Amino acid sequence: MSTQLFSYERLFDFTRKVFESMGCPEEQATSATQVLLSADLRGVDSHGVARLSGYVRLWEAKRVNATPDIKVIHETPSTAVVDGDSGLGLVVAPVAMDIAIQKAKEVGTGWVSVQNSNHYGIAAAHAMKALVHDMIGISMTNASPLVAPTFSTAKMLGTNPICVAAPAGSQPPFVMDMATTTAANGKLEILQRKNQEAPLGWVQDAEGNPTTDANILKKGGALLPLGGDREHGSHKGYALGAMVDIFSALLSGANYAPWVPPFPAYVPMPARQPGKGIGHFFGAMRIDAFRSVEEYKRDMDDWISGFRNARTLPGHEKVLIPGDPEREMEELRKKEGIPLLDAVVTDLKQLAERFDLSLSTA
Repeated sequence: MSTQLFSYERLFDFTRKVFESMGCPEEQATSATQVLLSADLRGVDSHGVARLSGYVRLWEAKRVNATPDIKVIHETPSTAVVDGDSGLGLVVAPVAMDIAIQKAKEVGTGWVSVQNSNHYGIAAAHAMKALVHDMIGISMTNASPLVAPTFSTAKMLGTNPICVAAPAGSQPPFVMDMATTTAANGKLEILQRKNQEAPLGWVQDAEGNPTTDANILKKGGALLPLGGDREHGSHKGYALGAMVDIFSALLSGANYAPWVPPFPAYVPMPARQPGKGIGHFFGAMRIDAFRSVEEYKRDMDDWISGFRNARTLPGHEKVLIPGDPEREMEELRKKEGIPLLDAVVTDLKQLAERFDLSLSTA
């Protein structure tokens, strides 16, 4: 399937206007756009503007509040629970992460669990906010139940990503952003758009058999935890996904396990709602709450350099540090533009018609 190149600036202006057309205040529309397009810049195409029409459909279904009253409903000096008032997760999450950072400034670390939110984009967009404050940032969220735990056919968990962003000195930061499944659902959606099969170990069918059918979720199948099967460690991916669910929902009062609201607006809400909305969890840890920033950065640079200089396997140029591919992609796409699949462009053109906007590649 072919692609079309769009400049970041044009996509930003268009996306912001879509959010404003939904009724989002200008500041929140800008914040949501920054989070959404950070995915496209970093090469995480599954979580960028390809999902914009999905957010609009959630708003049309009255499952997203375009003007949320985001507030702290419980807190201590180092912790808080935030109620997102059914707002866009792209708006709620940055507010919650800022609260975690502020608490870390005051007492060394800050921890915030969120209820009553929606899909929040890529985890890295939020964890990386801590870097400029010489802090380690942590971000995670539960998600629509698409994942079967080890030894099960029932979809009990979401892809439940985790991101940890740690600053360095002269070296770029360490940014680990990963789903707790073998692959994120968005990557499956990209394969569907390209009419390609999924690698073995990504999904199983309704009976629990391995399959390469990228459309298997629509036929009762499930995503697999990180590892794919028990022999390759799927019990560890399952445990990581469960941990994210506990931090994001059981601490905040959000929905958990199979009762997390689905992202597609056409999928009915679960009959049981033990909590409120989708849950997130954020952490900020001030480096100087542990040791001097200078000493930490010196050692972090040394740590990263050690991995960069490690002997490689034949045919491989270098050892990558988590965050390297995304950082390199961001530098490239800022200069050359963001490629969008034709199917995504078609979606955006439909949004342009829906809100009487223009979409151009220039």
